[in-house]
Amino acid sequence: MVERAAGALSLPDDWPAGPEASLALTRMGSFDWDLASGLCHLDETALRVLGLGPDDYDGRRESLTARMPPAEAARLDAKVASVLKDGSEDYGVYFRFRHGDGGLRWTHTQGHVQRDDTGRPLRIIGIVREATEELADSAARTEADAARRRQTGVVESTTAALAHARTVQDVIDVLRDVHGLEHFGAASLVMGLLEAGGRIHLVAEGPQEAYIPGTRYTHVDDAYPMSEVVRTLAPLFIESREDFAASYPILWPHLDTLDIKAAAYLPLIAQARPIGALGLLYSDRTGFSAEERDVLVALGSSIAQSVQRAVLYDQEHDLAEGLQQAMLPRRIPEVPGAQIAVRYRSARMGRDIGGDWYDIIPLPGGRVGAVIGDVQGHDTDAAAVMGQLRIVLRAYAAEGHTPATVMARASVFLHELDTDRFATCMYAEADLSTGVVQVVRAGHVDPLLRDTDGSCRRIPVEGGLPLGLSAEFGRLEYPVSTVELDPGQTLLLYTDGLVEQPGFDLDHGMQQLTSLVRGGPRDLQRLADRLCEVVDERGGDDDVAILLLRRQGAVTPQTGGRLQQHVAQNDPEALVSARHMVRSAVRAWGAGRRTDEIELAADELITNALLHTDGGAIVTARVLSGEVRRLRVEVEDRSSALPRRRDAGESGVSGRGLLLVDRLADTWGVESRGTGKCVWCEFRVGDRPGADRADDG
Repeated sequence: MVERAAGALSLPDDWPAGPEASLALTRMGSFDWDLASGLCHLDETALRVLGLGPDDYDGRRESLTARMPPAEAARLDAKVASVLKDGSEDYGVYFRFRHGDGGLRWTHTQGHVQRDDTGRPLRIIGIVREATEELADSAARTEADAARRRQTGVVESTTAALAHARTVQDVIDVLRDVHGLEHFGAASLVMGLLEAGGRIHLVAEGPQEAYIPGTRYTHVDDAYPMSEVVRTLAPLFIESREDFAASYPILWPHLDTLDIKAAAYLPLIAQARPIGALGLLYSDRTGFSAEERDVLVALGSSIAQSVQRAVLYDQEHDLAEGLQQAMLPRRIPEVPGAQIAVRYRSARMGRDIGGDWYDIIPLPGGRVGAVIGDVQGHDTDAAAVMGQLRIVLRAYAAEGHTPATVMARASVFLHELDTDRFATCMYAEADLSTGVVQVVRAGHVDPLLRDTDGSCRRIPVEGGLPLGLSAEFGRLEYPVSTVELDPGQTLLLYTDGLVEQPGFDLDHGMQQLTSLVRGGPRDLQRLADRLCEVVDERGGDDDVAILLLRRQGAVTPQTGGRLQQHVAQNDPEALVSARHMVRSAVRAWGAGRRTDEIELAADELITNALLHTDGGAIVTARVLSGEVRRLRVEVEDRSSALPRRRDAGESGVSGRGLLLVDRLADTWGVESRGTGKCVWCEFRVGDRPGADRADDG
């Protein structure tokens, strides 16, 4: 027949009667002592062992030692203190405990100390069991010691392993581990979680390839053993194949060929409420002894606590991840002349999500802005700050500001947001018609460039302080680096979770990533997937965002093409970068044989502004359309003094700049711009890409 533990309708014929039955059912319980808070959780069985009711214990360990003889309480405290100090992991001790009737009874406890990576103790988990009868006969105690150590070891080792389980799948993996099943003596297990409306969801199946149709979702009122233990809250022990077949005729035909001879189904109860059930299936035994039942009941209590934590963890993480995903772009726009792939992977850290983000911003004139960033912290506040920062950075870029201005304004916004968070960020503005990419870095990791032959290299980018910090310290200057992206080349932007690994420096991670990209798939989407696979395989405690931008080919706009860069005073690197920008632009926009003339004129205007004004200059190159396409170069400075042509003389080393511009350009002029001026020149470059000058010759 099918046998049930206390609380069911019947007990086996040989089950002890009277006080002995009560002792058998309350012999072993478990505890979980959090050393940081001082709170010690006792499960229901442990409370019965100590003769306590649910309202007799407030979670404080002092409430327990107050019921012990002072000498024995001191001996127990000394034992625990010694173990914590000398680095031991386990201890066991007998002590007497005063029950509600005033009598002292012997109790035995075994504990296991959990420590962090530095050896600092965090928790003690273990068992308490009734020992009065055991100590009455020392000879019997000696013979039973080995068996009891094995039994308590099962509870202790399983509880210790479950302490590290975060998700429901982690709990299942611990229980299904080969060594875990060996501890139980079971061939396999099944687990179901109780959902709304009395539905039981099977989350772990038994033997491999043994799924039983119709059992993925069942109800507490169904005629299944798992439904029964959830309904009655009592463990269920099936001792033979005959018992199984007679008690569950609907289920048994599906198990008959699986060599199942016995089973134990345990209700998973947390905070006095059922959350599911666990079934252990045996192929090499029949029957369960009283002590084996006690061990399984204690295991069920420990497993239930872990499952409840895992369910809450999964729910919190899904909620937090959904919040973060809602703040990322819902779709990536189609950008003519470019292939784009983006990915985001969150760390499995419960409610603690990160502030990583990516964004693609279409801009006028065939340009596109690519953003990757990471807000400090791993919580919902970081995700909320990320969402606001992404929106304002997109707005600043869409308003037409230069990359350096976009980054500076975003830093000021974050500083004024009344938050203690800062953010690292990379903003790249690419002109797909020229391949010129202007990159600004705010404390972020350097990008990578993958060439058409698969080779990959790191691009060192001069950077400024992270967003928020640069505004706080008044250092809002963000240098602009220029990169030329040829057709087929790919720019890789990512957050540090892709390259940072515990125990390794950043250079090691960069080398690994470079090697991975070099040997990765040619297809952009498959390459992004491969990078994510590596992240998933490695695990880690940080989120990862990835943005891949590949230039497909030259796209020459008929109008609106524009590149702009700020050149600071006494900044030779910025001057070189501006010259590079102009050179790349005029060649890609089809200047033909006038390329050298345009470059030379632009260089004269830039140099003139830097020599004769203060505050640097803003260099802009743009395409103008009309009857004949024209290329216009503008150099804007903060001086209101107008330039003039003058004769340099035979030995003069200056004064020839505007004269040279006048000779080279088709037309040039000066415009007032608020507190400054703009000196410009224009060149006719034909009506199609690559056409020569219209009046050449």
